[in-house]
Amino acid sequence: MMEKNYSPAEIVAKMLETDYFSQWLGIELIETGPGHCVVRMEVRKEMLNGFGLLHGGVAFSMADSALAFASNSHGKISVALDNSISYPAASRQGDILTARTEELNLTNKTGLYLINITNQHQKKIAVFKGTVYRTEKSLFDHTGSD
Repeated sequence: MMEKNYSPAEIVAKMLETDYFSQWLGIELIETGPGHCVVRMEVRKEMLNGFGLLHGGVAFSMADSALAFASNSHGKISVALDNSISYPAASRQGDILTARTEELNLTNKTGLYLINITNQHQKKIAVFKGTVYRTEKSLFDHTGSD
């Protein structure tokens, strides 16, 4: 029996369906393609640190979700091996953040990604680099879908 080929959009939509943390963040999928995605979210009050700025962990989480969507868009379950982030500018409540993922390198076993997060003024607020391990398992086999 031949396995169905799912589009990156179908794969990411299926992931987002059960990704309750990304849903809580308010992540909205804007665009997706093989090894690529663009997501957006609004900074809410409960995302702020004690200085009234976006908590770094929230920006990290947004980038990590974008990494997961882009790296899994090929259909193979991919999991993070190593991630790092830099914060060139602050973000505040009400900001609309956009994370754009670029696939820098892809092999049978690993993928390397760069995620830039900008605010509504196109100011870069975070730069995230992520490396994933690519398993042999299909995302749809894992989730029990056909």
